[in-house]
Amino acid sequence: MTTKKTGYLLGAIAGAGVMAAAVAGAGVQLPSAHAGMPQGGLIKASTAPIFAPPPGAPMSFADIFDRVSPAVVSINVTSRVDPAALRQIPGFGGLPFPGVPRGPQGEDDGPGEPGGRAERGQPRLPTQQSSGSGFFISADGYIVTNNHVVENAETIKVVLKDESELEAEVVGRDEATDLAVLKVKGGRGPFPFVNFENAGKPRVGDWVITVGNPFGLGGTATAGIVSAYGRDIGETFVDYIQIDAPINRGNSGGPTFDVYGRVIGVNTAIFSPSGGSVGIGFAIPSEVAETVTKQLINGGKIERGYIGATIQNFTPEMAEAQGLGDQKGAIVADLSPGGPSARAGLQVGDVVVSVNGALVKSSSELTRQVARVRAGEVLRLDVIREGKKRVVDIRSGVRPSEKELASNDNSPGGPGGRAAPGAGALAKAPPVLGMTVGALDDAARTRLNLPADVRGALVETVDQDSDAGAKGLRRGDVITRANDRAVASPADLAAAVDAARKAGRTSVLVGVLRSGRTAFLPIKISG
Repeated sequence: MTTKKTGYLLGAIAGAGVMAAAVAGAGVQLPSAHAGMPQGGLIKASTAPIFAPPPGAPMSFADIFDRVSPAVVSINVTSRVDPAALRQIPGFGGLPFPGVPRGPQGEDDGPGEPGGRAERGQPRLPTQQSSGSGFFISADGYIVTNNHVVENAETIKVVLKDESELEAEVVGRDEATDLAVLKVKGGRGPFPFVNFENAGKPRVGDWVITVGNPFGLGGTATAGIVSAYGRDIGETFVDYIQIDAPINRGNSGGPTFDVYGRVIGVNTAIFSPSGGSVGIGFAIPSEVAETVTKQLINGGKIERGYIGATIQNFTPEMAEAQGLGDQKGAIVADLSPGGPSARAGLQVGDVVVSVNGALVKSSSELTRQVARVRAGEVLRLDVIREGKKRVVDIRSGVRPSEKELASNDNSPGGPGGRAAPGAGALAKAPPVLGMTVGALDDAARTRLNLPADVRGALVETVDQDSDAGAKGLRRGDVITRANDRAVASPADLAAAVDAARKAGRTSVLVGVLRSGRTAFLPIKISG
C-alpha cells in the first residue's frame, strides 16, 4: 500500500492550519471581523501569519466529543483460551494480510491463572482478560461491538463514561461481518445512545472522530479524515471505510463519527507492521452495521444468498492467457456437488462478468452481490465459457455458517491435508510448462483420495526455475483445465499449450486441483 509524499505534506499543512486557529466548539464560524478574509488562505496580521480553516472544517472536536462520548463504552471480557494461543502475540491472527491486528485486544493472564481441572479429569483452559470498545444504539441498553471482541466470552462487563460498571450478555453475533450486539443486564436506564448515518456519508477528505478504549485506557478521542471507501481487506461481505484517525488495539468495536456526531462506521481493524497505529484503519460502514444489528436484535438469523461455487479473481494475466483482453470478472474454480450452481449448469472455468446486469470486477464483488439476495431468488449470471458469452440462471440457496464452511475446507493445511506424492503408472509426456505430467490412473486417485470421475494430468516433477515452480505447483497436483479446455490426459495439456503458442499467447491458464480444491493460475509458456 503506497501513499504519495505530497499527500502527507498537504495533510500536515492542513492540520497545522486547524491547530493554529483552533477554538472551542465544533462547527463554530469565524468571527465576523474575519468575514472579508479569504477562507483557507494566509491572513495578514501584525504577527506571524496563520491559516484560517476552510469552510466546513471544525475548529475543535470538543463539542462533538462531549455530546457522543457518554454513549461509548469500554468492554472487558473474560474468556478461556487454548494454551497454544497464549504463546501467540495478543491481538494478532485474524485478517488476511500481515500486520493487521484483530482478535482479543488485551494481554493474556498466562497459564498460571486459576482454573484447575474440569469434571472427569479434563484440563480446564486458562483464562484471558481482554478489552475492546462498543457503543449504545438504544436507550434500553443495546450495544454494538465487534464479534471478535466477545466471541469466546464467559463474562462481559461494560464500563460507562462515569466509570460505573455493568454486566452484559450477547444478544447475537455475525462472524461474517465481525459484528455483535450486547444487552446490558438489569433495568437501569435510559442510556445515552447514538444513531447510524446512512444518508449523507462523508466524502473522502472529510473529518471524522473515533472514540474508544485503546490499550485499556478508557474513553479516548482521536481525529482524522476519511481516506478511502470500498477497501477490500479479505473479509467477504464488507467494503471497508479507510480512515487515518489513529486507532489501536482495544479500539475494536468502537464508533467512527462524522462532524455531526453520527456513526458512520464501526472500527474493526488496522494495518500495521508494528502492531500500533500507522494511520491506516478500517471501519465497517454504518449501512452494513445497522442492517446486521437490527436483524440480531430482532432475533433473526443472518441469512445470505448462496450458489455453491468457489471463485477467484479473474486477473489480467488470466485474461491474456485466454485471449480475452482486459476482461474483468470472477472465475469459477470449484462447484459444490448438488449445489445451486451445479444444478443450474454453471461449470468450472466459467468467467462470471455480471450478476443481474451489474458488472462483476472481482470475486469479492460477486460474493457480495450473491450474499444480498434471499433464498429462492433467481440470479442471472452472464458468463464467458470457451470464449463465448452465455447466461446461467441460478436459484439461490442459504449460505451455511462460517463454521460449517470451514469444516468442509479441504485446502492445503485444512482437514484434507496435503496431497500424497506419486505418479500415474501409465503414459508419460515430455515436459510441458516446466512440469512432467502423467496420466491420472485409479491407483493415483486412491492415493490422492479423489472421486472416480475426476479427470486430469498428474504432476510428477516441477522445474523450480520455471514459472510453474515459482507459482507453487508441486508433485501430486492435478491439472484439470488448460485455458478453455478440460484436461483428461497429458496429451490434452500439451495440445492446449500448443494451441496457445500458435495463437501468439505467452501463458496458459491452468486449473490446479490440490487437496480437493481447485485454483486457477496463469503459467508462462517457456521456449
